[in-house]
Amino acid sequence: QVQLVESGGGLVQAGGSLRLSCAASGRTLSSYVMGWFRQAPGKGRELVAAIGRSGGSTYYADSVKGRFTISRDNAKNTVYLQMNSLKPEDADVYSCAARGGGFSTTYGPRSDRAYDYWGQGTQVTVSS
Repeated sequence: QVQLVESGGGLVQAGGSLRLSCAASGRTLSSYVMGWFRQAPGKGRELVAAIGRSGGSTYYADSVKGRFTISRDNAKNTVYLQMNSLKPEDADVYSCAARGGGFSTTYGPRSDRAYDYWGQGTQVTVSS
């Protein structure tokens, strides 16, 4: 098993930046595809970005392309989500997740049901 802990959320003005971190313990992070999801109250989780095991392949939701960057440092067992040019509609609870199966930038999977382990989430609030 792997345990995931997010950090870096908070309150930022529209147009500002935040960097989320997801630290893993229990197993080496390089064994997993990693994703960042966000969830608004009363809605399902949306895959925002995902990254392959080596970091060579990435996926971004259309709504964040060009603004968010996912990266990973397997030596530090940590995954990051750099969020720039934040908008009020980006405000959500962000969670990182680990997937033991395969991943394609074209075909996904993008469903939260495809991910095996989850962090507790971190709140991102964007003021207009």
